[in-house]
Amino acid sequence: MKTMLRIENIHKRFENNGKIIQVLKGINLQVLAGESLAITGPSGAGKSTLLNIMGTLEPPSKGEVFFNDSNVYQMDEMGLNRIRNREIGFVFQLHHLLPEFNAEENTMIPALLSGYNNRESAEMASALLSQLGLSDRLNHRVGELSGGEQQRVAIARALIMEPQLLLADEPTGNLDKVTGDEIAKLLLSLNKNRGLALVIATHNLELAQQMSKQLRLIDGRFE
Repeated sequence: MKTMLRIENIHKRFENNGKIIQVLKGINLQVLAGESLAITGPSGAGKSTLLNIMGTLEPPSKGEVFFNDSNVYQMDEMGLNRIRNREIGFVFQLHHLLPEFNAEENTMIPALLSGYNNRESAEMASALLSQLGLSDRLNHRVGELSGGEQQRVAIARALIMEPQLLLADEPTGNLDKVTGDEIAKLLLSLNKNRGLALVIATHNLELAQQMSKQLRLIDGRFE
């Protein structure tokens, strides 16, 4: 399979009150098209930071990230925005939906930003939400949706531009076990049925074991 994402010698450090904190210490990783990967490890190991770097949300202190052989952190802001909008979907532990909008409107946002008009964006959002089992919740605002429904809307928003790669940071972390299992099943079915590459950072070892590959991050390095 083709290598979709490649990261080389990634380091990340932060400064806190004059003290340097080294979070990532020379990470190398390849993600193949269509594969599923779980990144596990204790809190503070650097899982979220690594996903943010992979998803072009924050640059590394050192090292390089290649998406389809393009060095993403050598791109200008327009190039980075295109990758974020069209090529990589991101699902967070907290859904980050806009409470004043309904499910359909939240899902439409990336399409609108990409230049689709309101009608086109609404049709895309409605079709996708229906595929995710939310056809009867399109006009419900965030506060009227259950936790699992909110996360499904967040997944729909991440998928509306048909990205090649989906990154999910603790996607079941704020959900009860039954709802979390439903979201995990949904993510794995998207990986299998759409050929979508899936990378999940998770404490959920049961979820991690269902992925085709597992890596454990300890103290900024893979074991």
